[in-house]
Amino acid sequence: MTWHWVAEQDPRWDQEKAAALGDLPPTLFGLGHPEVGRPLGDTWWRVEDDTGAALGYGRLDDTWGDAEILIVTAPDRRGSGVGAFVLENLEREAAARQLNYVYNVVPTRHPEGDAVRTWLTDRGFDATEVGELRKRVASGAAPGGS
Repeated sequence: MTWHWVAEQDPRWDQEKAAALGDLPPTLFGLGHPEVGRPLGDTWWRVEDDTGAALGYGRLDDTWGDAEILIVTAPDRRGSGVGAFVLENLEREAAARQLNYVYNVVPTRHPEGDAVRTWLTDRGFDATEVGELRKRVASGAAPGGS
């Protein structure tokens, strides 16, 4: 089955995003207490399979030449490569915007924070003195998408 990287033209909170977070509250990721249909800031994409089912999401919040990223994988898809697919595409999107770094701050209350930090470190992220995990963006990468 093929996965598709789909830009959300008017990103809004919906049941699919809530389901992808599983038991993790949106407040953990700075999303507040969103209501269905509420507009979301930043730039969002979703990963869909050939049936149109949402497998995960990526968010890029770019400011000052860098971008904070959020990677969300549906609970039943964790460990299947969806997260790596999201990360690869977020890196390409950041490079296309000529950004310097992508970074993530794993919330201290994240129930699997150590595993997430290890996962990011294994993919080339380095810890900074302010608690970010940061990775230099490869220049010249073209954005993916469908």
